[in-house]
Amino acid sequence: MTSYRWATLGCGVIGNELAQAMQQLGGNLYGVGNRTHAKAVSFAEKYGISKVYDKPEDIFSDPDVDIVYLSTPHNTHIQYLIPALEAGKHVLCEKSITLNSDELARARKVAEEKGVVLAEAMTLYHMPVYKKLADLVNSGALGKLRFVQMNFGSYKEYDMKNRFFNRSLAGGALLDIGVYALSFVRYFMTAQPDQIASQVLQAPTGVDEQAGILLQNKEGEMATLALSLHAKQPKRGMAAFDKGYIEIYDYPRADTATITYTEDGRKEVIQEGSTAKALQYEILDMEQAVANGGKGMCQEYTKDVMDLMTTIRKQWGLTYPEEEQA
Repeated sequence: MTSYRWATLGCGVIGNELAQAMQQLGGNLYGVGNRTHAKAVSFAEKYGISKVYDKPEDIFSDPDVDIVYLSTPHNTHIQYLIPALEAGKHVLCEKSITLNSDELARARKVAEEKGVVLAEAMTLYHMPVYKKLADLVNSGALGKLRFVQMNFGSYKEYDMKNRFFNRSLAGGALLDIGVYALSFVRYFMTAQPDQIASQVLQAPTGVDEQAGILLQNKEGEMATLALSLHAKQPKRGMAAFDKGYIEIYDYPRADTATITYTEDGRKEVIQEGSTAKALQYEILDMEQAVANGGKGMCQEYTKDVMDLMTTIRKQWGLTYPEEEQA
């Protein structure tokens, strides 16, 4: 571990995983803030964190904080991103990093002006198995990419007040689970998709409960995505090339991929890294990016995915209260 001091804003599931990952790397979080102060106090006691902020914004004015991990609900991200970046803090933000492309453009502009790193905590970009697959693909061993097929479905109880279906919490499949699937697609595609077709089934609240998406880029590479919040599906990603296809299950934090070669049906299993260390890989890559001028956090993929999600929601006519007030 380096000497970077991290503070977490948000102490839910991801906040706990972050604290545990820090300790597994031999360090610890420097500080914690939360919209409910009592939760921050309890979190600090649990992990032996010395600094608890009275209110979330106090993190940004603390000169001892280097990196902020933001894991509040994604419709609140922009209200914390801008002041954090303006205060000169590097920020690793949970997905979806913002609600839309305009918000992300604002945040990126501030990050550039202040010379700090802004990145999305998209685990698959940092898993060693994906980096090994990227090397293999870039070597030309599999030939040209032709098609990507993605599934992500979970079964959520039909409670229209919880965050998955609540429009006031920016609910819906696309921003919650679709961001993973689109990030996988963008990771393997050689160029941003510029043709987009989709169908959507809306929940009673008006958010996207289920969706099918078809993408194509100028290279002729295509992708299909099937998303659902009310029908369990395997988290399966498949990328098909001229000479073989890659299959990855539980792809957001995968450590194993299987390649089936077209010519003879031979299978090759690639194992690299560990699912259990997903947050550790993110932390290490973020610290390396901070040390090396911001490189290595796939920020352009983050932008491309946000542009896709923004375009798709415009096709659906789906907006959130924050966007309607803008």
